[in-house]
Amino acid sequence: MSGRVLKIGGVPSEKQREFFRSRAKYTAYGGARCGGKSWALRRKLMGLCLNYPGIRCLLVRRSLWELKANHVLPLLAEYGSIAKYGERDRVIELKNGSTIHLGYCATDSDTLRYQGQEYDIIAIDEATQLSEYQFSIFKASLRGVNSFPKRMYLTCNPGGVGHAWVKRLFIDRDFREGEDPADYKFIPALVYDNEVLLRSDHSYLSQLKALPKRLRDAWLDGRWDVFEGQFFPELSEEKHVIDVHTVPKNVIRYIAIDYGFDMLAVLLIAKDEGGVLYVERELMKKGLTLGEAAREIVRFIGDARVELAVASPDLWNRRQDSGLSGFEIMQSVCGMPLMVAADDRRVPGWRVLKDRLASETLFISRDCPELIASMQSLLCDREKIEDAASKPHHLTHAPEALRYAVMSRLECTRNVDEPLPFTFAKKGQSARGFMDF
Repeated sequence: MSGRVLKIGGVPSEKQREFFRSRAKYTAYGGARCGGKSWALRRKLMGLCLNYPGIRCLLVRRSLWELKANHVLPLLAEYGSIAKYGERDRVIELKNGSTIHLGYCATDSDTLRYQGQEYDIIAIDEATQLSEYQFSIFKASLRGVNSFPKRMYLTCNPGGVGHAWVKRLFIDRDFREGEDPADYKFIPALVYDNEVLLRSDHSYLSQLKALPKRLRDAWLDGRWDVFEGQFFPELSEEKHVIDVHTVPKNVIRYIAIDYGFDMLAVLLIAKDEGGVLYVERELMKKGLTLGEAAREIVRFIGDARVELAVASPDLWNRRQDSGLSGFEIMQSVCGMPLMVAADDRRVPGWRVLKDRLASETLFISRDCPELIASMQSLLCDREKIEDAASKPHHLTHAPEALRYAVMSRLECTRNVDEPLPFTFAKKGQSARGFMDF
């Protein structure tokens, strides 16, 4: 290509220029529909390939068909004079030795082909269609001993199975141990940034504005708290999220428990004389045995006067290893409230929960960020629209505990200063034997 100049058409918007300039390890570009994300992603990849001869890139989308239609054909149309595509190996190879490998990831098993692989640049188109587990596998493939930059570029829209992890990292910036905030950069993309589309299709913007409010908020304004397929569109931070000090004084309290070794979810619920529920606090903790979970719950309750604990009925099943049920193990811990089996019917429980949100008889404290985030990100089940999806599984724990809570029949009929209708075990004393279960 010596002595020749390859001229590529198109003028980037300011947001696309910002995307091109980003040197963050992980850059996400997205938000609303038709913000020019795919166009920018292709040019970013090709720019890197031209600037770093021999660099090894990976371009990923959920399905290979989508990848070919949205990227391979446009890339070859623009860069065909300096690149060739090998169908068998699914690799676009430039004359300078740079390569763009094409990958797809529809299921977790698809990630196996990427384990042990090394890439300098990884681009994931429509990242919210991938699970956090799949994303973690690609992160592990971003490595190499050469001097090329090691970066990942993502495009994304609200919604999909990966909505929660993309929102956590790039929108909420809620980082976990080992995640460096300096590594993550988000660049919002709106349809207003795509001047080419707006000039060529004058009606598209009007179509977006005419959508129902929830879709309009997501597709036009790029809001991450509303999206297509959201199971709890009724939840509104303006209507339902409160400061805990606004909870009325004359209430009774109970807790709702969803136990799993992968996650213990506990909610402290207050119920007033009118039947309105207030979720005051949450406990979310991983890797606890049943006994450890009960002790954590006792610490979580502290000085709060708790009537009882509503828990998943499977805790009443006997364990093969000990012959004891989870209920027996947890109830024997000193200070553990009286446990009762919840009504765990899924669809009726979700209906009651949705009705409470719609009627504004359920409020959630700002001290429950995990519950709020999970409810905002939980998806509808694809096969049964009235049920919530079971994946991503980590999103289900806190909402299921809340479902147990709203299906309980605890009534606020006594004065809060009256003694509890049962007695807790004293320190060092087992609860079994003196409480009538």
